[in-house]
Amino acid sequence: MATTGIDGKVALVTGAGGGMGRATSRLFAQEGARVVVSYLNEDGGAETVDLIEQDGGKATFVAADVSDEGHVERLAAACVETYGSLDLAVNNAAVVPDFVDIVDEDAAVFERLLRVNLLSVFLCVKHEARTMLGAGGGAIVNIGSTSSIRPLDTGAGYTASKHGVVGLTKTASCQLAPRGIRVNAVCPGATMTPMMEEAMARRGVTEEQQAERFSLLGRLARPHEIAQASLWLCSDQASFVTGHALAVDGGYLSR
Repeated sequence: MATTGIDGKVALVTGAGGGMGRATSRLFAQEGARVVVSYLNEDGGAETVDLIEQDGGKATFVAADVSDEGHVERLAAACVETYGSLDLAVNNAAVVPDFVDIVDEDAAVFERLLRVNLLSVFLCVKHEARTMLGAGGGAIVNIGSTSSIRPLDTGAGYTASKHGVVGLTKTASCQLAPRGIRVNAVCPGATMTPMMEEAMARRGVTEEQQAERFSLLGRLARPHEIAQASLWLCSDQASFVTGHALAVDGGYLSR
């Protein structure tokens, strides 16, 4: 029977205090990985660690602002200090879209979206790869969005940041694949997370309305479904996959 091959490996998950990040952390731990849970808010990160430990898994929390290079460098070092290596990483941290006409877009909001959604991914890949190269390789997954491929009609900053994630993933894979590090992206469709709930509240839409617009399956994704895609891309089963942007979107992009 095929296995994921991540048992005993060390996995870093950013933005892991809830939603897709929490689901990914728990799934990797269930598969036997030792998980470094990173989140800006200590309460959310600690809760994720508690849930993993209740399931019998191993995890530790490291607070970090992943848009700050010093924090990211220390985060990568903490993986080695705590568990001895860094083998897998899922760069999931992000902030909500900016639903505004571009002529009214605030430059500070646009810049924050780029810092948290794109610069953080660059910084994480940079320092994760440096750490993995010292141990002979690894696998990295960057969390994009369907907005990495199809733009939001209002949301220039979010769309630009998520398009950048896919471009960065492809360039990183070109550079790192010959050195034993696979880099891929997962592009989730509309998924019921706290961030999605906040975005829907801003726009005044219901879950049913969101599903009608963004899914062929008549429902929104749940975080564990996105986590499964990240697990597969990090697993031995995806050993010949790199530079790929995998849409997990309920068919949204097929229209």
